[in-house]
Amino acid sequence: MNKLILFSIIFYSFIFSNALSNTNEKIVYIDMDKIMKISKAGKNVIDKINKQKKNDISKFQKIEKDLKSNEDELVKKKNVLSDEEFNKELTVLRKKIDEYRSLRQKSVETSTKKRLNASADFALKIKPILAEYASNNGIDMVIQKKNIIMGKSELDITDEILIIVDKKITKLKTD
Repeated sequence: MNKLILFSIIFYSFIFSNALSNTNEKIVYIDMDKIMKISKAGKNVIDKINKQKKNDISKFQKIEKDLKSNEDELVKKKNVLSDEEFNKELTVLRKKIDEYRSLRQKSVETSTKKRLNASADFALKIKPILAEYASNNGIDMVIQKKNIIMGKSELDITDEILIIVDKKITKLKTD
């Protein structure tokens, strides 16, 4: 019984592997991250997001500096102020700190949302381009480069698609 099962497994494995090796399917791969970073539309969106992020960081550093200054002033006044006034000013400072944290969190979320929206819009816009390219070049399957362990460099169509993307995709949505 065990020999029969073993023989069946070997037999079907042999037939299946032969069937796969005789296929003439054309499979290529593409580096989507590279296209997003290098294409004109992708570069434009990434630059805008990074510029906004840089402005936010500058704004937050100023707010942090002001909050730290307020904290230092309050500590200096601690012995001069009554406990009630000190606690009142401390409560105001804590409220400002909480508002700052909330504002900073919203900024991070907005930046992340814009990046995700741009990526989703890019994926929607590049799909028909890839479909048309595959149809015109007899390609059966396009795989993302990040999902490949090893592949011939001749199968990489990234640079060819990049040229087409720069012609057809001029702008990506972030909102």
